[in-house]
Amino acid sequence: MNREHVFEFFRRLAEENPSPTTELEYENPYTLLVAVVLSAQATDASVNIATRPLFARVKTPERMVALGEAKVRDAIKTIGLFNTKAKNVIALSQALIRDHDSEVPGTREELEKLPGVGRKTANVVLNTAFHQETFAVDTHIFRVCNRTGLAPGKDVLKVELRLEKVVPQPFRLNAHHWLILHGRYICKARKPECWRCPVIDLCRYKPKTPPPGTKPSAARTGNPRSSATRIAKGRKPLLQS
Repeated sequence: MNREHVFEFFRRLAEENPSPTTELEYENPYTLLVAVVLSAQATDASVNIATRPLFARVKTPERMVALGEAKVRDAIKTIGLFNTKAKNVIALSQALIRDHDSEVPGTREELEKLPGVGRKTANVVLNTAFHQETFAVDTHIFRVCNRTGLAPGKDVLKVELRLEKVVPQPFRLNAHHWLILHGRYICKARKPECWRCPVIDLCRYKPKTPPPGTKPSAARTGNPRSSATRIAKGRKPLLQS
């Protein structure tokens, strides 16, 4: 995509959802960190089911350590890899108490030193808790960026670095939320729902998936339209650069 198309891509996603955020439920930066660690290879919905009663009792590293690994493991046993995740939650809580005065650090370098915290987890926390312009590339974002041509790359780091280059203001802060939600609910892995996609004419994916019950030729297609063209047809931009 060229620069104009990238801007229009995010302008439309912003118009559809002006205030996107994570679907993980949390109380503070610490519980956000725990929730993101638990979400690896698990759905946000499954994590929320497990963490609601847990976070009702535990909101600090001290309380988590006092709860103990066995009870943490029991609380999250419905989540995949719960044994390893319980160990990591206790270990990262101990590290926060020991090295950070029980506060979640606000840099990627410090976050990635914590047990169970990788680059993607650090990026989510930095973006959501500290409002930094980071791009947490998960499977949804990786798929959307490659499928649409927005920011293609052979691995998640290359996609992240490409997003760093191409995403313009004023969309940088919320970009990864828009992309995750778009991949989760519209640009799905097995069968993208192209017929209701707000950026269908900007997307390079072919063939477009038609609406249920119609022939493939009935799918919406077309050449990318500029912001000016769409505005001329009565659709005003949500944000200006």
